Amino acid sequence: MPYFIYKINAGPTALIKNLEKIAGHEEYKLAQKEVRELRAAQQADDTATYKVIFADNVLAAEEQLLEHREAPILREWEK
Repeated sequence: MPYFIYKINAGPTALIKNLEKIAGHEEYKLAQKEVRELRAAQQADDTATYKVIFADNVLAAEEQLLEHREAPILREWEK
């Protein structure tokens, strides 16, 4: 299964995200290296997020990225 690189921009609401597929790699090290380069080249006023995701195909990757996840509950000792 390949590793996909996505550029994620905030949409009109918190639940909507704009996804842009940048690339796909078979090896994690290559994908991670490219994401680090993209993040380093990012302008200060650019609010986009770059992520690497491991999925069977593009559709599965986008479903995982668009999935709404609850914030974890912080315990007293984690604060």
